[in-house]
Amino acid sequence: MDAVVDFISTVGGWGWTWIILPVLAIVGIYFTIRSGVVQARLLPQMVKTLGDKALVNDQGEKKSISSFQAFTVSAASRVGAGNVAGVAVAIATGGPGAIFWMWLMAFIGGASSFVESTLGQLYKVRGKDGYHGGPAYYMQRGLGQRWLGIIFAIVLIFCFPFAFSALQGNTINASIMGAMPGADPVAVSWTVAIVLAVLSGLVIFGGIRRIANVTDKLVPIMALAYVLIGIIVVITNIGELPRVIGSIFSEAFNFQSAVGGSLGAVILIGAQRGMFSNEAGLGSAPNAGATASVTHPVKQGLVQTLGVYFDTFIICSVTAFIILSATPEAAGTGDRDSGIQITQNALVQNLGAATGIILAIIIFMLAFSSILGNYYYGESNIRFITENKTVMLVFRIVAIAAVVFGTVATTSAVWDLADNFMGVMALINLVSIALLGGIAMKLLKNYTAQVKNGKDPVFLSSQMPELKGVESWEEEDVTTSEIPVVRRRR
Repeated sequence: MDAVVDFISTVGGWGWTWIILPVLAIVGIYFTIRSGVVQARLLPQMVKTLGDKALVNDQGEKKSISSFQAFTVSAASRVGAGNVAGVAVAIATGGPGAIFWMWLMAFIGGASSFVESTLGQLYKVRGKDGYHGGPAYYMQRGLGQRWLGIIFAIVLIFCFPFAFSALQGNTINASIMGAMPGADPVAVSWTVAIVLAVLSGLVIFGGIRRIANVTDKLVPIMALAYVLIGIIVVITNIGELPRVIGSIFSEAFNFQSAVGGSLGAVILIGAQRGMFSNEAGLGSAPNAGATASVTHPVKQGLVQTLGVYFDTFIICSVTAFIILSATPEAAGTGDRDSGIQITQNALVQNLGAATGIILAIIIFMLAFSSILGNYYYGESNIRFITENKTVMLVFRIVAIAAVVFGTVATTSAVWDLADNFMGVMALINLVSIALLGGIAMKLLKNYTAQVKNGKDPVFLSSQMPELKGVESWEEEDVTTSEIPVVRRRR
């Protein structure tokens, strides 16, 4: 088993170093320049759009979920083990400098995130319970390559509802074990696994609306609680803050700062853990973003970019400050298997033993919401491949089984598996959005022109008749019973 894990780690490390990381950086920089740094320039519009309500029909019924609810579904997947355990692993294996590269890749990746989620909205399709879409759909409808969409969908299914959800279960189990020293690890692991399986099953069999209703309540609460704890730790160690920030920037360019002794290792670790956490360019967020009912595709592209910032610059930074201010000796130890315990130890040293239990509760909510978000990504892509109800039932059962497996499996094996699937998935998506990027830029130009004219931007497929494969942008898709279509036309 150890030999298999080592092989997976070696192959994955080679692929990330020589293929995935360069493509990730090049595509992100390209879209940053071509869009006029959209990820910073339209930040006010990101915040404004977050408040848009879901469109309703003449009977007052919602056509789909709101922009904010779609944001919380994607945030549910983003905000989880990656923010707490993943950041700790990055610090332990790459030193403080890995955080700088996590920040930088999040900013650059913000442009890629904007493009992928805008395309996800443009090529979404109508379903029985609202809209659905994602990279598989724009690969088929935009590129005309259904076979590529199927390959992407299969990789995503293995990556999110299987590998990533397994890792979330593993992190929940580790946090509970950390809060219960002396407990029987086998008994705890299987108890946690069964509880997660039951809770996940109750929610995921209810569809996207139930998932959205759970996540739009869980995500704000859990994120606020974690941020508040982080603020308390920073205030308690306020004298350490200049040193922490200084170490993040100075170690980012230290050629001997990482375990393995190279600047490239620091960059790679920061990029991997950053992508696992914020998913910018990975091709996951468009699956959630496509479910929203908005009046212009760019609106959801902006909202999903805001999600990248929320995840990395707030939640991940909180974890970094907690660890580096309280337990700086944890940096550069090379310990991949104790990510969540590193964060727990830092909290306990600062705020007492009770915070270990509090963090376990927060981690449970964070990771459980991620399991729900991950599941929905898988469901959306199963639907792309087939609408067969038996296939969907089998998928749901296997997705729940993956959570059970991950809860009782070894940590390092689950991390390596997740990294490798994530890399393949990102590569397929990044190449696809690079080919379709011109369409996203046209939509951005259309959006900004309407904003300059003082309008609430509205897009209709008739505005760009040259676009093929666009289904869900007729008048009925962008109007509500409250705002007649005549007020929404250009």
